[in-house]
Amino acid sequence: MQLQDILYSQGFGTRRVCAGLVQQGWVAVLEASSPAATSYQLCTDATAELEPEGLRLQVQGVDWPYHAKAYLMLHKPAGTECSQKPSAYPSIYTLLPAPLRQRPSKSAVLGVQAIGRLDQDTTGLLLLSDDGQFIHRMSSPKKHVPKVYQVTTKHPVDPRQIAQLLEGVVLDDDPRPVRAAACEQSDSHRLALTLTEGKYHQVKRMLAAVGNRVEGLHRSRIGALELPAHLLPGQWQWLTAAELDLLVSS
Repeated sequence: MQLQDILYSQGFGTRRVCAGLVQQGWVAVLEASSPAATSYQLCTDATAELEPEGLRLQVQGVDWPYHAKAYLMLHKPAGTECSQKPSAYPSIYTLLPAPLRQRPSKSAVLGVQAIGRLDQDTTGLLLLSDDGQFIHRMSSPKKHVPKVYQVTTKHPVDPRQIAQLLEGVVLDDDPRPVRAAACEQSDSHRLALTLTEGKYHQVKRMLAAVGNRVEGLHRSRIGALELPAHLLPGQWQWLTAAELDLLVSS
């Protein structure tokens, strides 16, 4: 695969822009297929043929591992919207480097997409990808991928409310009862609520339906994947192969 095409696939601009980056000496490569290579080597030939798998790029001094498809986790901070065209708060996409927002897909620049949405005041684990099949697998209600939310309530939680959440409550736009897959109380005002579907403002509306109110909401887990303690609000990282396996097997 030509170097300019590799850069284009990673979101570094049009093929012409990518060729210009190479020709101007802004790109160095470290090939996994070359055992003798131990450090980045400057490459000024945009048409140089390279094996993309395992390739590491250094573009304008920034290290960038090659990924045929992008799979990310983001610790969403409060006060951000999961939209590329936010209405009132900054977009979570501004937390990502430009190449992730510019990754091409089928001749269009779409970038990575958030898998599901969290409200502007909700924090926690958010997945992003440019793999349509993976996005569908993680977001389809038919797949029943469990998501765990740490809920802080305004009023003390009582056993009756927990029983109602587990048995099912009716929301105003759907006569079918919506149930929590699990509900564990950690103290008088805190719950760990597990859901397998994602309706609009679902946690807030479920708590309101049982006579309480959400004061704080944080998603701590999707499937078997926990939000790492070291990933601070606003930070993102690539998903490892092991983390992807945890999600797909959820």
